[in-house]
Amino acid sequence: MSTQPTYEQLSALPAYAVQPVPMPFEDINGHLNVRHYIGIASEGLDESLVSLGIPQTWPITAGHACFSAEHHCTYLAELRTGDTMSARVRLLGRSERAAHVLVYLLDDTHQRVSYVMEEVFLHIEMETRKTAPWPEDVAANLDRQIASDAGLPFDSPTSGCLALR
Repeated sequence: MSTQPTYEQLSALPAYAVQPVPMPFEDINGHLNVRHYIGIASEGLDESLVSLGIPQTWPITAGHACFSAEHHCTYLAELRTGDTMSARVRLLGRSERAAHVLVYLLDDTHQRVSYVMEEVFLHIEMETRKTAPWPEDVAANLDRQIASDAGLPFDSPTSGCLALR
């Protein structure tokens, strides 16, 4: 199995969804509840897509949306109440109607990688609520970001269970 990128490598990427772990997100085990890892990673992904032409208002303003199709989650280190966390995003590839991404949650308090969410998400036409080809401008922006992320000086292993079709 390949090792994950280090905190130092990932912290050089843009930070999204930066926030402390709030007490209401803690579970009985005294750490961030599993449902919040996914939610915060998704918030970070949404924030990162804005600069690629996918605003969070896209369904209302343009009739387009991104729907999650598949996830694979890896928990590496717990996040506890008060720890500062941030999401870092690496786009891996895209097809005509989908994209493949890794979202890392960093524990900035303890300078470690806490969580990895691998996701395949789809472009949806809201009128039909079916997949559709990416708009040309968004496709070009995704391609540029994918090429940029491919040039990062570290590997980002995937689960091997998700792929673009």
